[in-house]
Amino acid sequence: MWRLALHTVSYAGVWQGQARLPIERVIEKAKELGFDGLMIMAKRPHVSPLDYDEDAGKRLRERIESLGLKVACLAGYVDFTAGIDRPMTPMLEVQAVYIGELARLARDLGAGIVRVFTGFERPGVPFERMFEACVQGLKLAARRAAEYDVILAVQNHHDIASHHEALKWLLEEVDEPNCKAAFDAWTPTLQGLSGEELKEAVRSLAPHIVHTTVADYIRLPRYIYDQNLTNYVRREDRIYAVPMGEGIVDYPSFFSALEEIGYGGWVAYEMCEVMKGGGDEENLDRCARRFVQYMREERWRG
Repeated sequence: MWRLALHTVSYAGVWQGQARLPIERVIEKAKELGFDGLMIMAKRPHVSPLDYDEDAGKRLRERIESLGLKVACLAGYVDFTAGIDRPMTPMLEVQAVYIGELARLARDLGAGIVRVFTGFERPGVPFERMFEACVQGLKLAARRAAEYDVILAVQNHHDIASHHEALKWLLEEVDEPNCKAAFDAWTPTLQGLSGEELKEAVRSLAPHIVHTTVADYIRLPRYIYDQNLTNYVRREDRIYAVPMGEGIVDYPSFFSALEEIGYGGWVAYEMCEVMKGGGDEENLDRCARRFVQYMREERWRG
């Protein structure tokens, strides 16, 4: 079965109440919780290229491998539409250099993948201009990463090309051999896909998928009271994270499709949203163990 990675963002204190642990402790925790490796958040407080030169990266790799773990990938944080309304600063070049540094660090850590995003939509900017910025930014970044024999895995996360058909189009437009997909199930779920439609989304991206990150969620309905109507007005649902198998994401269909296409990459687990039970270390550990158990026992098969 697939190798399992703990995304270190799960213990980075990124949401209110979440435990914040140093990377050294998260590495130990991945071993204790039964993971095979790590998906490392490539920014502070974990592993920023500002803090890890070649020697530091090799020392970190030695520590990870001494525990029998591997680095599945580095999680990069980019937004190729940032600054698009102020073109004086060459933001695509800036981000390509950053990703090049991540690729260098990935090589030092023994990882072959850097996860990246596309971009968020900016008000007043034509969509095609934003889409083209993502294409050009990914081209520049992929060529830099290729110098270190590293693959860029574009996650279906940001606004631009979050839908699987748009992501496929984007990758074909980028047309770089080391620019692939980090395709997750929760985005298509929130876009209304499940069952056979979710499977078809996986199949359509089969030649591109090199990584996936897992989390499960529930919808909590929201309403506001309108005193003029003495009634409640519907608002968008709030999404909260729950332990694996307790949410709305159709992982049986998603994982069966990955198996069908012969996917052989890592499956990472993240707790990067307000979590049922809170963000203390004990609850995060409980949820992480639940994921490992769910995957090892192949509970998604039903």
